[in-house]
Amino acid sequence: MLPGEDEGLGGSSVNLKGSMASTGMQIFGFVLALLGIMGAMVATLLPNWKVSADVGSNIITAISQMQGLWMDCTWYSTGMFSCTLKYSVLSLPAYLQTARTTMVLCCVMAAMGLCLASLGLKCTRWGGGRRSKRHAAIASGGCFVAAGFLCLVPASWFTNEVITNFLDSSVPESNKFEPGGAVYVAFVSAGFLFVGGSIFCMSCSGKRHGPQDLVLLPPPDKLLLQQQQQQQLLQQQELQHQYCSLSPLDNKTGYSLQDYV
Repeated sequence: MLPGEDEGLGGSSVNLKGSMASTGMQIFGFVLALLGIMGAMVATLLPNWKVSADVGSNIITAISQMQGLWMDCTWYSTGMFSCTLKYSVLSLPAYLQTARTTMVLCCVMAAMGLCLASLGLKCTRWGGGRRSKRHAAIASGGCFVAAGFLCLVPASWFTNEVITNFLDSSVPESNKFEPGGAVYVAFVSAGFLFVGGSIFCMSCSGKRHGPQDLVLLPPPDKLLLQQQQQQQLLQQQELQHQYCSLSPLDNKTGYSLQDYV
């Protein structure tokens, strides 16, 4: 066995295990980011960002109200359900306008990150070489983190406004609301996007101290045979070079009349 062969094989196995672990983490981050973008889209369209609170006289009422980013809905005890779209944008409060804008930007940014992540995954064949895949993965991680931030801001601001109005004693009980299910979906989606983006950034941010590409060494007997063949080829090339470098006078094997004239 050649010296250093065990070290090469051991290093190759370690690099292979590290690459497989990194690929698995990338797939896990991709799944989390996919769940995050789906949750963000669902939260953007849901009408229950805030629901009427069951306090005081509202407990015996037969009407349940819900308000979302795009429509207000009313649920009657008889089973009837009616919704009204919010056509006027300027008449909406500032936190609602901001929630609309940031949630749409969150979905767009997450979709861009999803496209870049599909190119940056190590288990895919498209996306170019290793270096370009690394850059695509880091860019997708940045998009996911930005999308998570854009999803977290409206959910937090909306929740703060709802809780502030609920605790305000000047607001009548019939106009008091509490956070609905869409807000919780937005918080969970933001967490998924943050974790998925962090995994993508961390999986390719470190510098590689080993070889960039995996090199598989042949068996010892084939390696010795290859070395012997290379040595024989080098000897043949040296002999041909020496023969070609001889002068024409040294290559003459017979006598010529011109040599004696």
